[in-house]
Amino acid sequence: MAHSTTLVARTATLDGFVDTARTAGGVCVRDLEPLTTLLVRTSNSRYHITVSSNAAIFVQGGHFFPETTNARLEGSSAGGSFLKVAWIGIGLRMEISAAGQRIITSPVRAITREDRSPSPLTH
Repeated sequence: MAHSTTLVARTATLDGFVDTARTAGGVCVRDLEPLTTLLVRTSNSRYHITVSSNAAIFVQGGHFFPETTNARLEGSSAGGSFLKVAWIGIGLRMEISAAGQRIITSPVRAITREDRSPSPLTH
């Protein structure tokens, strides 16, 4: 009897996602002061995110947020069911809830804090 092999992306497994989330650069929005502004570049878009409080944000950018929108950063995922809460991670997809919808972005490529002298932001 022939055996079939199913290959699963490592980030689709719990161990793989944990490794990726642990080693990827990124930032927890809960650790940022209110009114901190981030510029997040994904594979397909750019987002301007201002932290309100906790995981509440104002977001503008991409296809779904042409105007500044009150939203919640749920966290980052590899596009599956695992989520690192309130986190924006390099290589992961942001999950943002607004107006009763959940938007999942393309993978994050860069995160920059907007201030007088922008610099890469990773923890």
